[in-house]
Amino acid sequence: MTVNTIGVIGAGQMGSGIAQVFAMAGFKVIMQDVKDEFVAKGLSVIKNSLAKFLEKQKISQEIHNAALANIKTTLNLKDMADCDIIIEAAPEDINLKLEVFKKLDEAVKKDAILATNTSSISIAKIAGVTRRPDKVIGMHFMNPVPVMQCVEIIRSSKTSEATYDCVKELVKKLGKTAVTASDSPGFIMNRILIPMINEAISALHENVATAEDIDTGCKLSFNWPMGPLALADLIGLDTCLAIQRVLYKEFKDEKYKPCAMLEECVNKGWLGRKTKRGFYLY
Repeated sequence: MTVNTIGVIGAGQMGSGIAQVFAMAGFKVIMQDVKDEFVAKGLSVIKNSLAKFLEKQKISQEIHNAALANIKTTLNLKDMADCDIIIEAAPEDINLKLEVFKKLDEAVKKDAILATNTSSISIAKIAGVTRRPDKVIGMHFMNPVPVMQCVEIIRSSKTSEATYDCVKELVKKLGKTAVTASDSPGFIMNRILIPMINEAISALHENVATAEDIDTGCKLSFNWPMGPLALADLIGLDTCLAIQRVLYKEFKDEKYKPCAMLEECVNKGWLGRKTKRGFYLY
């Protein structure tokens, strides 16, 4: 399958990053969201990111200009009609994702691949609302997308070999590395990462140590670029909670139960960097 045009659903942190890396790789990109201000903010994030890459001489002026020219924006899913692959990067809400995929299935051409950037929700469940389950696949990018090199590919039992091969080749064209996971809750990365973050929150909640000491200890002991609590703030505490709830619901194991402190932070609207307050102030 020849892929020329990429559709991206969602202009937030993940969607804008996905749009950027495809545009930098020479693909035409259509980025969609539900409000003008969301699209405008996403485009602004892309422009700032590209400017930083240019300033640090990681890309040329030519790539910078071409990437911006490659991106178009829209509020209408119907503008995705001729895209070869559409990557959904909406919030981690199963009902929202099912609604998006139902509409996409109607709006785009029959041979288009429908990918989801979900970090925990069943690919089979998402594919089940479409008439093309063989063309539905998970394409989980890491945050921040322009910097992180790994892309997790998740195939359901109905995902075709052709769909998988096409997506794996796309990841290679982005200069990133693909790892393949089965359609199990949390897949590889978040089955390991989110419970680890949840345990760090539990340690904070039980006054084992301060947030600063937990993060400093993890950074220096495990050679991590940031500690688990700072990482939770970067991801978004609401996203961490949503994923932890999926793991708890699907595995029915107490070890996946969200920490009460995580629940409390989300209930207070302390979601991390995006609200200027999480385990740290920003």
